[in-house]
Amino acid sequence: MPSPASPVLPADVVVVGAGGAGLYAALAAAREGGRVALVAATPLAQTSSYWAQGGIAAALAAGDSPDLHRADTERAGRGLVRRSAANVLVREAPGAVADLTALGVHFDADGAGALALGLEGGHGLRRVAHAGGSATGRRIVRQLSAVVAGEARITVLEGARAAGLWTADGRCVGVVCEDGRAIAARATILATGGAAALWERTTNPPGSLGIGMLLAHDAGAALADLEFVQFHPTAVTGIPGREGFLVTEAIRGEGATLHGADGERFVEELAPRDEVALAIARRMRDDGRPHVELDMRAIDPLKFPNVVEALRSSGLDPTTERIPVAPAAHYFMGGVVADLDGATTVPGLYAIGESSCTGLHGANRLASNSLSECFVWGRRAALAGLAEPVTRAAAPPVPEPIVPPTAATRRALWEHAGIERERAGLEALLDDPHPIARLVARCALGRQESRGAHHRTEFAATDPALDGRHAVVRRDERPEFESWS
Repeated sequence: MPSPASPVLPADVVVVGAGGAGLYAALAAAREGGRVALVAATPLAQTSSYWAQGGIAAALAAGDSPDLHRADTERAGRGLVRRSAANVLVREAPGAVADLTALGVHFDADGAGALALGLEGGHGLRRVAHAGGSATGRRIVRQLSAVVAGEARITVLEGARAAGLWTADGRCVGVVCEDGRAIAARATILATGGAAALWERTTNPPGSLGIGMLLAHDAGAALADLEFVQFHPTAVTGIPGREGFLVTEAIRGEGATLHGADGERFVEELAPRDEVALAIARRMRDDGRPHVELDMRAIDPLKFPNVVEALRSSGLDPTTERIPVAPAAHYFMGGVVADLDGATTVPGLYAIGESSCTGLHGANRLASNSLSECFVWGRRAALAGLAEPVTRAAAPPVPEPIVPPTAATRRALWEHAGIERERAGLEALLDDPHPIARLVARCALGRQESRGAHHRTEFAATDPALDGRHAVVRRDERPEFESWS
């Protein structure tokens, strides 16, 4: 653990997390002349963004517009989308795609050489750019990692894990790592991803445990919307070695269908994810089976080579047989409360990507808005962070170790804070040793309605009085409902 004699690395901006959001924020700050320290728990290009199969949603097609993109975002978000945040995303996402292209990311093109745009659930038309079909995250993270590695203004600390935020007089002035290193900076940007790996069944890699949320909360930052956890409808189940493997929604956009035990379709496959996941869960219950079946036999396997290869390596051939799928915890709509520049309620501290909550996603994220969010807010936070004042502080603190979740916590979250929740189960979570499990339960108990990704069995209807109202938790862990402009 660090001591007063531990080395301190000075920087203008320290970015914690080297996924898509963190890499892009680091580059954005460096391109403005800032000195950047990038804290990466794993080697570059091995983060959770690497596994992202979805693409980048942006109004790029003829006949599309930012206003149409915003309307779809708000429709999917079930009356809880913060319009100012949605406006930022839909207006700046096309520029982010253009900048990524300039940085060397090769997006898929059609036969005429124009950008090929996919259709995903909740979108009214094709507006999702992919790279390598369902390998978008891999392509983007690899390229951005290569650019970051060649940028002299960025110091990459691979294998370093943030253990605590360094604060002084109510301001965040840097980060302390587990190995004793500390980084002093005018701005600290959390890009640590979500917390869906806290659930027993998940599409996420093991590291998606809400570390950034815990660090921010311990430093006094507010969190919000933790009751809204999106379950991806089509994760492979019952196949050893591939449990939770995500079959991208873009495959349903190309015509793949979902079937119950009787072989019949039972849901509109391109409805927003909350609808599809709930319909699958209820169909599984009615059929008495642990899965439904995804039929992608009519899909050109060359469009999604990594999905087809992964399934075939597990003994499934999606060109000749249906695939067993079931929902799995996938994406956190909630996170650290952040404004339109990513600034949190703690001065000097920013949060971007899935670790943040700007209100963009409302109660249910529109497919592929999350990668767009990473790059739009990565740039905004970097620019705002460089404008923060230089603050001198005493020696860095010695943080308490972060306790990992137990198997019992992961099982309890799956059982009691899954697709459908009820009071008794949520109240049982209030005694869980893990802070995020408790906070999810408090927010879910406070929201006495069903909306988007939050379904309360005792409150099946949506309460109009809670339109636009976000459950915000501070250090006392009691949620208060607030409206955001």
